[in-house]
Amino acid sequence: MSSQNPERKRIYQVWPAKNKFYCGGRLVFGPDASSLLLTTCMIGGPAITFCIRMAYLISHRHPFFHSLTLMGAILLTFMAFTFLFLTSSRDPGIIPRNKQVPEAEIPDVITQSTEWVTNKLGNMKLPRTKDVMVNGFTAKVKFCDTCQLYRPPRAFHCSICNNCVQRFDHHCPWVGQCIALRNYPFFVCFLSCSTLLCIYVFVFSWVSMLKVHGEFYAVLADDLILGVLGLYCFVSVWFVGGLTVFHFYLICTNQTTCENFRYHYDKKENPYRKGILENFKELFFARIPQPLINFRDWAPEEEDDVEVGSIASELGRNFGLKDTKMSSGKSDSEVRER
Repeated sequence: MSSQNPERKRIYQVWPAKNKFYCGGRLVFGPDASSLLLTTCMIGGPAITFCIRMAYLISHRHPFFHSLTLMGAILLTFMAFTFLFLTSSRDPGIIPRNKQVPEAEIPDVITQSTEWVTNKLGNMKLPRTKDVMVNGFTAKVKFCDTCQLYRPPRAFHCSICNNCVQRFDHHCPWVGQCIALRNYPFFVCFLSCSTLLCIYVFVFSWVSMLKVHGEFYAVLADDLILGVLGLYCFVSVWFVGGLTVFHFYLICTNQTTCENFRYHYDKKENPYRKGILENFKELFFARIPQPLINFRDWAPEEEDDVEVGSIASELGRNFGLKDTKMSSGKSDSEVRER
């Protein structure tokens, strides 16, 4: 059978973007996945040092300390690393790309207002944008020259990963991955756990020093380790905590970071806002969509050495149904003429 041909490759082996794949395509990382080592050290180093110091104080039977203090730090550290891994190692919502423009996207009528898309089309022209309806609001979607498709609403082409991604928020260098539809909840949980861990270590570092050594002015001299940890966490919590607060604001208003900087929904209507409770429910309690690409599937034989074709029908279903529809009263070709 052709599937047993040893020369055939799987999709992740010929995928034309910059992602890094491990465990046979089961884990999907961004091109800057090595930054995870730095992030791991910045979280794990202080956390492990704090746990060792707490274990030492508990072993010396200081009356203020209890094993629950140590367990709290271990639990928060474990949760932070778990959510970090879930954020950085999963497909964020990569959209299948086309080798060439699908026939369904070629307009029936060519007008002077249309522009060249790429030289691959020869004499054919396509509009750079077209209008779609999103929850009763008109939104424009753009054609992606790299992926050869009209991006669904809220999708964006990440220049770092070289992919179009569903509900793109931003590319985070600290986790080495795009933050988008399928890993955004884990990213928010990672930020929240990291913030709580910083606050936890900061509070117990200073409390332990004051309880053990008594006088504030002698704290740093008596216990330099906890003093440095407290200072490190005090500085870190402003950065990590600030990001956490910002993303909770985005959740409350149902925006992405990209939309917040580009469209400024505070000054105009946001078609995605559903109310604070519904916005949180949509993010944390809705089922995470299945990936559009199974990178472990066999790549088509004729495309093993070129770009991987997309599943056009599947992309169309995710693009045009449910809350995203073509402008009412207009045919498909009329919308593309815009």
